[in-house]
Amino acid sequence: MASSTTHPDLSPDRAWWLRVPSTLLSPRSVFFALRDEDPDDVAARSEPILLMIWLAGIATVLASSTAGKLLDDPDYDPLLLAVWAFVAGGIYGAVGYFVIGFAVFFGGRVFGSLGDFRRERQIVAFAAAPVALSVLLLLPLRLALFGGDTFHAGGSDEGTGETVLLALQLLFVAWSLVLLLIGIRVVHGWSWLRSAGVLGVGVALLGAIVALFALV
Repeated sequence: MASSTTHPDLSPDRAWWLRVPSTLLSPRSVFFALRDEDPDDVAARSEPILLMIWLAGIATVLASSTAGKLLDDPDYDPLLLAVWAFVAGGIYGAVGYFVIGFAVFFGGRVFGSLGDFRRERQIVAFAAAPVALSVLLLLPLRLALFGGDTFHAGGSDEGTGETVLLALQLLFVAWSLVLLLIGIRVVHGWSWLRSAGVLGVGVALLGAIVALFALV
């Protein structure tokens, strides 16, 4: 099996924790390991997946316009902001995990996949590793550059510096999309074109969902 051949002397739990940073450096081996259907191996992925989707969710909410003016509300202080980011990040991460996972699952079925919903969600979770990493890198950078203005409207965080940080955030998102494409290809053993088709169908489905909510 993939897990035993990649890390033969490690427990499944430790092996999957080691695969978290490997997703950024050697993603093919990590996505190949997702083919393993052994119950112990599948269960060992749960905590690393939870960490990545939670951090990715936190990165998402902290990049929102709401976070950028949250401390203008007198009811919020830095501690409450941290609690908000933790809770809202967990909710956004969970919703993204299931919604984007379903979009990939739907796209895979269109192109003939027989894989289950769980495996497609797990592809999404590991592909989110760069977005999860972004909160650990960009938040300290943002605070070092802008201090308290980070969570206030106006101030030093507007202008060129904010544009550069937004571009960096989008680069992490693009990195995750590339990993998602690689994950679909490796897990299913398909061509680049077929894998890109799955991703395209998934993006189209997400766009339709967003448009539907916008019209309601």
